[in-house]
Amino acid sequence: MQYSRRQFLIRGAGAGLSVALAPSLLAACGGSGGNTLDLNTVSLVQRFPKDVLTPGRIRLPMSLGNTEGIVTTQSGVKIPESLRFVVSDLDGNALFEDDFVVQAHITDVPQPYWPLVVDLKEPGTYIISLSGFDAAGAAFQVKDASEVAIPTVGSPLPPIDTPTTQNARGITPICTRKPEPCPLHDVNLRDALTMGKPVVYLLGTPAYCQTGTCTPALDALLSAHESFGDRAIFIHAEVYTDTTATVSAPAVTAHKMTFEPALFITDATGKLVERLDAIFDSSEVLEALRLNGIS
Repeated sequence: MQYSRRQFLIRGAGAGLSVALAPSLLAACGGSGGNTLDLNTVSLVQRFPKDVLTPGRIRLPMSLGNTEGIVTTQSGVKIPESLRFVVSDLDGNALFEDDFVVQAHITDVPQPYWPLVVDLKEPGTYIISLSGFDAAGAAFQVKDASEVAIPTVGSPLPPIDTPTTQNARGITPICTRKPEPCPLHDVNLRDALTMGKPVVYLLGTPAYCQTGTCTPALDALLSAHESFGDRAIFIHAEVYTDTTATVSAPAVTAHKMTFEPALFITDATGKLVERLDAIFDSSEVLEALRLNGIS
């Protein structure tokens, strides 16, 4: 297949991490620390997992990378306070009249990211690029919900049994947060979905997370629980059965998960109304709760 105008290259880099080289990007930089980041030398890094996006409101968090890996707040460069993105088809035709100006999320996560949110109605393959440059972009695919194995927005969240302090269900420990386990293991997910309240359910492992984003995700959830704990049922489940971190927990296999962390938010009927994938901070969690009436 020939791609006019915008050629792209996708490189897999683990769950939730894909790199598309973009050698001629340029934008004003701000934020904290060090020298100005030369965006002519950076890559776009997809922080969302493949094969799980469906039509509708789609969240596409992006980071920046260089020869040393993902750019962090410790990389000695100034982080762009915002980036301008364009979403196009495979022929390079922009799908939206205006660019997307996305603010950086810096404070609560190990790597800064920019959570682009778009509304795409049809399955297909699309490209994210920085606005104004005829350079390589990051390709992503939107699939019909029937082709996606994990729980999708608009469908009931499948009821499964999760470990609790009363019944660990073979998971040891039920929470790997340090120095103390988190307090979100009192209610079984299966039971929670019958209680007539929204459910906010995090699947992730602070101790063994491959991308380093599970601890910030759990911290964000705990902050939200402290503020809105009486308005929803908050649950955390680990992704491994024990400290060897080699066997997936039943929650992972039952929901056919291929990445972590993931935050599922349901309405009071148990229908999934929001899913945050791979990387998110407290501000995004609070905004997701607010948009879905939990605030």
